[in-house]
Amino acid sequence: MFVLNGKPLALGRAFTTEDGRQFPANWLRLATPEERAAVGITEEPDTTPNYDQRFYWGVDNPKDHAQLVEQWIGTTKQTAGSLLAQYDWYVVRQAETGKAVPQEVLDYRSAVRVVSDNREVLINGTTDTDQLYAVITGDFNGLFPWPRGPFEPPVEEPTSGSDTLPIDFATTGAVITDTSLFGGSGEDTITFE
Repeated sequence: MFVLNGKPLALGRAFTTEDGRQFPANWLRLATPEERAAVGITEEPDTTPNYDQRFYWGVDNPKDHAQLVEQWIGTTKQTAGSLLAQYDWYVVRQAETGKAVPQEVLDYRSAVRVVSDNREVLINGTTDTDQLYAVITGDFNGLFPWPRGPFEPPVEEPTSGSDTLPIDFATTGAVITDTSLFGGSGEDTITFE
């Protein structure tokens, strides 16, 4: 945090010194430490307490727990609904034509409902805003992640230090050109023969 004469200065905001000198909004970002010091600006650690505005009105001022529970239950239901909606056409097709819904889709839809139900139980089980905050921001302790779609490829995490690309494609005669494959500023090209 930048301070001038005991008052904090906001980045991206023009300011005027006590002697009337005016500085544009981008000056703090562009000025060197020496230029800021010459004006009398110091840099101090920001000691303003942080709080999550989704759960608190201010520091140590929680929002109404019951309203937050209702809100997060709604968010959970909305997420589950959007995940299920992607595969609703299978159910409609079955109702109209009698063609069966693939088992992978049925399993996925069931898993979405289970995750949604379990998340709702955890949300409803909180007794105050602090507990609800811990449950939501702790991502439900990793216990109930939303399932991947039935036909989505599995996500493979590249191993540390590995030169393999997380790309699945036919390697005969393929050429990949990208500027972000290996970092740096140049264009990267990989040719497979």
